[in-house]
Amino acid sequence: MTANVAKCLLVSKVLVADGIMSDDEHWFLSMMMEKLALTPEERESVTDLEGWDEAEAIVQALPLEERRELVAMLLDAAGADGRFSGAEMATVKKVAAALGVKA
Repeated sequence: MTANVAKCLLVSKVLVADGIMSDDEHWFLSMMMEKLALTPEERESVTDLEGWDEAEAIVQALPLEERRELVAMLLDAAGADGRFSGAEMATVKKVAAALGVKA
């Protein structure tokens, strides 16, 4: 799994934290996968949540600045549907802590 796939998987973890993925959240994830140049196969694996459990470890190995940028993306993802659910924010904080970044 590439670092970009891992990043998208962590974003998807935030997006589904409240049990609902809105159209705006789907769009957000799609745009992120496009920005990070994921292949069609990688996009499918993210959509199917393949490798979800391994994603944090891959991102933990990235430089601090990249991890900070990802946490900013996680916050953007949490608000993609126009509201911040408690479950989404809790997931952002949990992932940020695992990455050694303050959310």
